[in-house]
Amino acid sequence: MLILARKVGEAIIIADNIKVRVLENKGGLIKLGVDAPDEVTIHREEVYLRILEENKKAAMETPDDLSGLAGFLSEGKE
Repeated sequence: MLILARKVGEAIIIADNIKVRVLENKGGLIKLGVDAPDEVTIHREEVYLRILEENKKAAMETPDDLSGLAGFLSEGKE
């Protein structure tokens, strides 16, 4: 893990196109600004971990009965 010290107003650059700037340090709470291309998704860690967990759950679920879907698909081939 890279550890950097930054003051308010200072920034770091990641991969030439992502800038993270320290906006405020107030009472132990640090506000960061992230400037990144639209195709880069940015989440707080707790949100990202929740998304991963929900994706795992969805991938493990299987429909109880696929016979209705099979019938629907075969109708479209006629």
